[in-house]
Amino acid sequence: MNTLHSYDGTLLSYRRSGVGETLVVVPGPGRDADYLGDLGGLAGLELVTLELRGTGGSAVPQDSGTYRYDRMAGDVEALRLHLGAESIDLLAHSAAADIALVYAASYPDRVRRLVLVTPELSAIELDEEDLLALASRRSGEPWYADARAGLVAALEGGDVEANRPRFAPFLYGRWDDAARAHVAAEAKQLKAGYAAAYYADGAIAPMIVRDQLAALTAPVLVVAGELDLSPAVDLARQVAAVFVAGELAVIGGAAHFPWLDARAGFADVVTTFLRLPRMRDHM
Repeated sequence: MNTLHSYDGTLLSYRRSGVGETLVVVPGPGRDADYLGDLGGLAGLELVTLELRGTGGSAVPQDSGTYRYDRMAGDVEALRLHLGAESIDLLAHSAAADIALVYAASYPDRVRRLVLVTPELSAIELDEEDLLALASRRSGEPWYADARAGLVAALEGGDVEANRPRFAPFLYGRWDDAARAHVAAEAKQLKAGYAAAYYADGAIAPMIVRDQLAALTAPVLVVAGELDLSPAVDLARQVAAVFVAGELAVIGGAAHFPWLDARAGFADVVTTFLRLPRMRDHM
């Protein structure tokens, strides 16, 4: 097990796999990193995957307030220092994009390239999505009625975790055996109550984060799934527009886990982007 102590002394674990240039990976909050698999088999890269505090092999912190996403940006910096890297390529999935954005806003010179995969964001203010309208695109699916009922229950009752198994088919481009297995594994990977601490009051104001991101000249790739509900393609386009050098890639037939729905397409998009020269190399 690879470990380091973060800024507050919390013992963090991280995984290393593959060979090549290092890509630091931040998994979605409150879930063990197993769900990422091999991220579609990103060739020519060494993946250094941080296990967020309280998940996987990382310790539960003494201060539960450090679960808040802006506080966990400090864990990414601790990992960078531990690796001895002047700057890093960074990939974050889903709501971990909040950690990555606060990190990039706080340490713009430490980010070489940034990849946000199907990002769900609170760190910057964006237009809200009509999830039920987006869901209706898949009304022809045999699972649609029950999954929509689960989505309605989550939206109206505010209990996303309890209803997630019902609306889970919307998170996948294909509701097949691989998707069902991915959902089944989730029961052991998710940490109950993590979201409340992750989104606790007191985080850096979204407008401050947006202002700070103006100093980020690193290339940024936003990867959206064509069928994803959150973010849908239009919202992902707004995310890309926040950055000086932001671009959007839409993975056809994919939803919230594009490396599962379109393995080869996802890997090609990400590896091609990471081979691009940095903007600052030409300044």
